[in-house]
Amino acid sequence: MDWKLELVIIPVSDVDRAKTFYTEKIGFHADHDQRVSDTLRFVQLTPPGSACSIALGEGLTDAVPGSVRGLQMVVADINTAHAELVGRGVEVGEVEKLAWGSFVYFSDPDGNRWSVQQLPARG
Repeated sequence: MDWKLELVIIPVSDVDRAKTFYTEKIGFHADHDQRVSDTLRFVQLTPPGSACSIALGEGLTDAVPGSVRGLQMVVADINTAHAELVGRGVEVGEVEKLAWGSFVYFSDPDGNRWSVQQLPARG
């Protein structure tokens, strides 16, 4: 049996601001945005090429906005990813080259922290 991670909830303080950041600055696709009730709004966003999405909204979690750490995306070319993020106006660190891959780091407007990794060549 396959067990697939398909959705991660990200706690944010302002859903519209976060949606704009993830779609316009990071380049995620806006899959779904629905107000289910006065207390429940569900926004699903997906990174290009990913089978896993994130969810933002109201009434989805009691986690503190900005409390998520350790989210990671993997790309084929870290320098291209870095240049794209910088070009979109994202505050992103310089490329770090480590034995287990190359990384850049950024945070969303609430402080949820992300890393982007290029895996090392395998041979």
